[in-house]
Amino acid sequence: KIMAQIMVFKFTLLSLFLVFLCPLIHGWGTDGHTVICTIAQSRLTKAANEAVKELLPEYAEGDFGSVCSWADRVKFRYHWSSPLHYINVPDSLCNFQYSRDCEDDDGVKDRCVAGAINNYTSQLLAYKNNAISARSKEYNLTEALLFLGHFMGDIHQPLHVGHTSDKGGNTIDVHWYTRKTVLHHVWDDSIIETEEERDYSKSVQDLTDAIQQNITSEWADQVAKWESCSRNKPTCPDIYASESIKAACNWAYKDVEEDSTLEDDYFFSRLPIA
Repeated sequence: KIMAQIMVFKFTLLSLFLVFLCPLIHGWGTDGHTVICTIAQSRLTKAANEAVKELLPEYAEGDFGSVCSWADRVKFRYHWSSPLHYINVPDSLCNFQYSRDCEDDDGVKDRCVAGAINNYTSQLLAYKNNAISARSKEYNLTEALLFLGHFMGDIHQPLHVGHTSDKGGNTIDVHWYTRKTVLHHVWDDSIIETEEERDYSKSVQDLTDAIQQNITSEWADQVAKWESCSRNKPTCPDIYASESIKAACNWAYKDVEEDSTLEDDYFFSRLPIA
C-alpha cells in the first residue's frame, strides 16, 4: 500500500511538472503546425514535393503536416535546440534587429529561430541539385527539413518573437474565458482551438481548407509579396521576425495585464491576426 502511494505521489509530481512545463515548449500547438506544413506542401512545385517526400521519415507516409511538430517532441533529447524556437526582444521595443536579438541566453550569436531558419535552409540547399553531394553528407537532411518546417511556423507566432522579461508571454497569467493559462499558450493553442470548436467542428482539415481558400481569394493580392524575399535571398526570416514582434506589440500584448480575463473581444479581434 505504501509503495502504491509513493507511485501515485511520483506520478502526480510528474504530471504537475508537465502541466507547468508544457506552455513553455510548444509553438502554435500541434494543430497550428499541421495546418502550416500541410499548406506549404500543397504549394510546392512537383520537383520540390518529390524531394520533400524523399526526405520525410517513412512513418510520415509523404505527409509533411503529420511531422511538423517533431521539433517540439525532441527538445528533451536535443536540449541544444530549445533556444532555436524563439527570439527575445528587449522590453518596450517593437522592432527586430538580427545582430542585437538573435542569440541564446548565454549570448551565443545566431542561436534563435531566425538563425535556425538560415542554417537549415542552407543545409537543404545542398540537396537541391545533388542528393549525394559531399556537403549533404555532413548533415541529417531529414531532421533539417523537419526543423525548418517547424521553425517557419514558430517565427510567425507573434509571441515567439516576444519580450525578454516575460519570455514571450509565458510568465503572464491570464484566463481564457474561464480557463487559467498563460498569454503565450493563448496564441499557441487557445485561439486556434476555440475557432475550430466554434466554426469547424474541431476539424483541422476544415480549418486548413478555409485558410487555403482565403489564400486564393481574400488574400490573393498579398501572395506575391509573401513569396518574394528581400534581395532575392533563399529565405528572409528577418522580415518574418519583424512582422511578428510588431503583431506581438499591436495585438498579443495590447490591453493585457497579469490576471486579465480574455473573452470574445480579444478572441474576435485577434483571430484574423492568428
